[in-house]
Amino acid sequence: MQSDFWLERWRTGQLGRHREDVNPALVRHWPSVGLDPASKVLVPLCGKTRDMAWLAHAGHEVLGCELSAIAAREFFTDSNLLPHSRREGRFVRHRGGSVTILEGDVFDLDQSALAGIGGVYDRGALVALPPDMRRRYAAVLARMLPPGVRTLLLTLEYDQSRIAGPPFSVPEAEVHELYSGQEIGKLFTEDTTEAPPRFAAAGLGGPDRPVRQKVWRIVPRTDRHGTPVRSRTQSTIP
Repeated sequence: MQSDFWLERWRTGQLGRHREDVNPALVRHWPSVGLDPASKVLVPLCGKTRDMAWLAHAGHEVLGCELSAIAAREFFTDSNLLPHSRREGRFVRHRGGSVTILEGDVFDLDQSALAGIGGVYDRGALVALPPDMRRRYAAVLARMLPPGVRTLLLTLEYDQSRIAGPPFSVPEAEVHELYSGQEIGKLFTEDTTEAPPRFAAAGLGGPDRPVRQKVWRIVPRTDRHGTPVRSRTQSTIP
């Protein structure tokens, strides 16, 4: 999935079903992450999700990262916010209310851009990337995020031999590989009815070939002094 793929999809509106409300998995499971309401939250590959507005309403400073200027503009329009925008290095920073969206490539994020982040809400980033890019993505976050970051991760699992992503199927074993060195807890599994329509056309979504959403809580391990230990992902994935 190169950048042009997603930019073209936003330009032509070929994004499949877009959730207009807040994801119930966020509402149900975000308290399990255990973040202070004042913590700053990263939403990678954020699109125009209303989940950012929910997180901001919960008291968080929210930092989204998104390739498409269309997505960023539509988020602030839908939220009745007039953002202030300026160029910052490889990104255009759009800020309105308690939400900032960095318009640019998630792989260009660095430690200065992610300074102060306490939590990550990944609702659509990992599943948007093929396996090789998922490894790069996990490595970038492991290297660039501050120690102690807590993550709520949503994944899908389905028979990918029947249809290609995105959204991609991410097996449980891969979640444990990508976030090795951290405490990984599976909070919830359900057969979802909200897969893209083309999945149903490929025979997915029924009891014999379910599309399952899984919700994960990922928190850092700590040493004997209670200090967060960085994931070894940063050293094992190039």
